[in-house]
Amino acid sequence: MAQSVKVPQPAGTKTTKAENAEHGFTASPALAKNMQSVLVDFIALQLVGKQAHWNIVGPNFRDLHLNLDEVVDIARTGSDSIAERMRALHATADGRPSVVAEQSSLPEFPAGEITTYDAIDLSVRAVEATVATMRKVHDEVDAADPTTADIFHEFISQLEQQAWFLSSETRTPSN
Repeated sequence: MAQSVKVPQPAGTKTTKAENAEHGFTASPALAKNMQSVLVDFIALQLVGKQAHWNIVGPNFRDLHLNLDEVVDIARTGSDSIAERMRALHATADGRPSVVAEQSSLPEFPAGEITTYDAIDLSVRAVEATVATMRKVHDEVDAADPTTADIFHEFISQLEQQAWFLSSETRTPSN
């Protein structure tokens, strides 16, 4: 039975006022929105990684089970880094489940048991969607705040490596 999710309003990022000793750089609404889009994809990637981790069956189960935990660890670190960067720039992070469900660009992951081969393909798609979001907003973020773009670079590199690790499991040589 499909259920609709009611997203509380307002949803997404907001800016806060600078108080006390806080007088540094403040994220523009556009920068905050771009960071929010990356944040929700990182949160969704954690959930997809764990969904796959818990429900995979088949060849190379243990290796994939452990590799998915690496993806989840990167996504958790990424979501925390982005959310804390948002707060440092006087933007609020919105990681509520309904907001993540509404705003994430990741494809739906199936319920129930899934073969290791299917899980690999679906997990790679989820990783690549997260990277695509960062690449999509990168230039605008870099123009507004190169420091935040540097954070994106670190996670793009790590996630692209994980996509390679995962997808190599089912590849065949090209010769």
